[in-house]
Amino acid sequence: MNILNEQIRALLEEPDMIACLSNLSACIMDSWEGLNWAGFYLVKNGELVLGPFQGKPACTHIPFDKGVCGLTYTSKLPQRVDDVLSFPGHIACDSASRSELCVPVLVSGECIMEIDLDSPVKNRFGEEEEEIMLQAARDIASASLQHHW
Repeated sequence: MNILNEQIRALLEEPDMIACLSNLSACIMDSWEGLNWAGFYLVKNGELVLGPFQGKPACTHIPFDKGVCGLTYTSKLPQRVDDVLSFPGHIACDSASRSELCVPVLVSGECIMEIDLDSPVKNRFGEEEEEIMLQAARDIASASLQHHW
């Protein structure tokens, strides 16, 4: 396990979801160079709703069938997009973003939230970052069950 996953696990001891996710987004943003947005989208009322994040103001509501986040929700699989300008239906909250990594947090097979990372650098995210965020998603899912989020 790497240092970022260790930090995330320590922060997940916080029982308040908003406080916890706020610190997680700050931790991720502070740990990796080349990010312009790091945060969470929560599943609420039949859509993805903006949760705690670091970066410029973002889209507050995303339908399940729109953009990279929507595809992550419907497929229940991580989406690593090397060039968001070539992704059909990409939702541009920050026009500087060029690549994106979105990872679902699954509890009992259902997506309860997503980790979403953006970068102004094309091809910013690789297999290593995806694996780290997949582990983070598993740890967040466990914390969600433990803390009854």
